[in-house]
Amino acid sequence: MKLDIFRKVIAVEELSTLGAECRSSGQTVILCHGCFDIVHPGHLRYLQFAKSQGDVLVVSLTGDDAIEKADGQRPCIPQELRAENLAALEMVDRVVIAEGETAEPIIAALQPHIYIKGREYEHSSDPRFLSEKALVERGRGRVIFSSGDVVFSSTDILQRLGRSMAAEGFGETDRLAACCARWGVTLGSLRQMVEQFADKHVVVVGDAICDQYVFCDAGNVAGEAPILSVRPLEEAAYAGGAAIVAHHLAQLGAKAHLVTSIGEDTASGRLIDQLDDAGIESTALVVHRTLPIKQRFLVETQKLLKVDRAEARPIDSGAQRQVLATLAELRSWADAVIFVDFGYGTITRPLLAEAMEQLRPAVDLIAGDISGTRQTLLAMRGADLLTPTERELRGVMGDFDESLPGAAKRLMAQLDCPNLAVTLGARGCVLFRPRHEEQARWFEARLRSEYLPALSGHAIDPVGAGDAFLPAATLALSCGAGLTTAGYLASAAAAAAVNQLGNRPVGKAELLQCLAYRPELSSQAQTAQQIGA
Repeated sequence: MKLDIFRKVIAVEELSTLGAECRSSGQTVILCHGCFDIVHPGHLRYLQFAKSQGDVLVVSLTGDDAIEKADGQRPCIPQELRAENLAALEMVDRVVIAEGETAEPIIAALQPHIYIKGREYEHSSDPRFLSEKALVERGRGRVIFSSGDVVFSSTDILQRLGRSMAAEGFGETDRLAACCARWGVTLGSLRQMVEQFADKHVVVVGDAICDQYVFCDAGNVAGEAPILSVRPLEEAAYAGGAAIVAHHLAQLGAKAHLVTSIGEDTASGRLIDQLDDAGIESTALVVHRTLPIKQRFLVETQKLLKVDRAEARPIDSGAQRQVLATLAELRSWADAVIFVDFGYGTITRPLLAEAMEQLRPAVDLIAGDISGTRQTLLAMRGADLLTPTERELRGVMGDFDESLPGAAKRLMAQLDCPNLAVTLGARGCVLFRPRHEEQARWFEARLRSEYLPALSGHAIDPVGAGDAFLPAATLALSCGAGLTTAGYLASAAAAAAVNQLGNRPVGKAELLQCLAYRPELSSQAQTAQQIGA
């Protein structure tokens, strides 16, 4: 009688018993190991050959967080679904998910008679493979090299198909449902966490900006040159920069205090009024002549032009002392502090260095972000969460060729930061965290990573995605969530933000509504039941 495919997927702890039973009954055990992200004809011939060498074929696949690819977005298929794919093959008798970077724990537990590797390993000097080979031979097994007659590369296939698959949202619900099931992310747990936001006090430090939208009527091509002629119809002004981060916190239920710099103009006065109306306390130092304004010209929802009407003016030593004094007063009140640098002078590297030293012993959670490739990111040593874009990360690290996981690890190790969310715009984000709990061992091994596709289908206005992501992730971590849960909740907040025109804060009700309609949360119970989570 054939095994149900889900019963074929076993835990590592069951391998010793399986191996012993097979040996006592005189059966030959064969082991294959790989990623199997896309099962292609080369894999099928490889597995058929392996099965022909004995009686019981066990396939171990590398778990998601042990796979490191250059873009940080692999594997495309979650480990639970990759295991299910392999278990559905008739020639495969058992499937096991390997959490480590090599098959050594699998080999040690199973003690296979035969270990099948691809022909490319026949003359390999890779120490990881040599260690596997030695372990097989110590158990009186042998290694056979065969890749089948047809050679394909899952990476090449995915590179050819990936863009069209991503454009169609291929498999994203299944991927997200498996991720949520694995990490215990449920609609109920997320709702409970959002309710806890009301207990949190957060200080935001950074540049306040006015995001101004000028809505225009499109005319004809101008007579003097082949340029578009538009007629302004109306304007709308939104709090931007660190101010919108504070607004997001307040609308999500937390109590926020903004420490920022403003100008002497009426726009600065309006910004303070907006903060007061939202119940946000503020410490605003008059540093600029005018409030920094980012002006965008639109026809309907299409942006035509962005004008940056601002001057970068670093705060002087006196203003820096005022900021540090304010933070000293607020540190016993704050559950979290967020630094966000937009480049207009509120945050400087000397200020960050002193502030981090002052806050670190007293504040449970410190988060940070930058806009653009600003070196102030490197002054956020000891932060608990950083959320740069991929371009910002690579620009700060000065390397656009290194793999994303490699660049992430270098930054995290340099800053001693345990949580990094690298945002990828419309592609979502990649979350990085250490494998070991002990701080002294955080960067001994490769990082754990989790790729989360964007939760928004079509963005109406992508301007506020990062501004919504950072405060939501900070609040979630402050409530005790793991990075995956925090990243998912923050992605939902970003999705809600980009589905509206203008940089408006996302409220608690909007976030909960967004979560209520997420297909992976509604389907996760069925997915968890299938994979035995």
